[in-house]
Amino acid sequence: MLVSLALLLLGALAAVLTPRLMARARWPEREPVVALWVWQCVVAGVLLSFALSMTFSAAAAWQAVRGHVFAPAPHAVVEAYALGGHGRWSAAMAVLLAFGGVWSAVMLTREVHRAQMRRRQRRAELLVRAPLLPGEKPGSGRLVVLEGERPDAWWLPGAAPQLVITTTALRRLKGRQLDAVLAHEQGHANARHDWLLHCSDALATGFPQVPVFAAFRDEMHRLVELAADDVASKRFGRLTIALALVELNEDRGVFGPCPAPDAQLPLRVNRLLTPADRLTAGRRLRLTAAAAMVPVVPLLVAFIPGLSALR
Repeated sequence: MLVSLALLLLGALAAVLTPRLMARARWPEREPVVALWVWQCVVAGVLLSFALSMTFSAAAAWQAVRGHVFAPAPHAVVEAYALGGHGRWSAAMAVLLAFGGVWSAVMLTREVHRAQMRRRQRRAELLVRAPLLPGEKPGSGRLVVLEGERPDAWWLPGAAPQLVITTTALRRLKGRQLDAVLAHEQGHANARHDWLLHCSDALATGFPQVPVFAAFRDEMHRLVELAADDVASKRFGRLTIALALVELNEDRGVFGPCPAPDAQLPLRVNRLLTPADRLTAGRRLRLTAAAAMVPVVPLLVAFIPGLSALR
């Protein structure tokens, strides 16, 4: 029972402290890819802590579960976890955590289903606005040009991903700016940012009161854009992608004095025009290694009593 409580407290502590610590940090804007990795590791550690706590709670509450969990283990290992004496509380904790796990799966399934429906709807609208020519197969071209008065460009993921761009955007984007926009959207596709957004949206929607999941969703939407900006800037320069962002969004009022729905765009442009120095390779490596250890901590808490009993 103590191990279950320790794992539960560990997950709760990480869920509460991580958003505060990351909000104070200034390095994520300089290294968005590393920040994405850190967030994924933290959320994985939180979920793993809760899953292990549920497992040990169920083992303490029900003999049948205990027999499956500790089937190959010696009697001394089972005794080391002190699973007896808290059956009612262990059962309640196991049921509550199991409900949370099932709810997370339901939310993720719903989010993926909604994304697929939106994608089908957008592809259907795309076929209406840009019908196929005789002999042309759906998804055969990676670039689709639409007639439109509004400058816009977006990546349509799927089995046959496509970059959709309006004629107004083509007229506005000069020189290599179109190539930079294409590189930005390909950066999203290559890193599978859509799956990160689906997972973060599902957790934040399913558990709106959990700080780490709400912050995870907000940071994923911000950091994936910064990471894609960096992909484009490495190939075509920061000024090129910054000017492309301005050309695509200047008519939407995002650069004016009044608050706009996409308030991150001016910050992204400023970041590209006044870049801060990147972290050193050594510090990036340390951050990556430290983040990778976060999911290992609950495993150590779970297995140390059993390993100690085998001495």
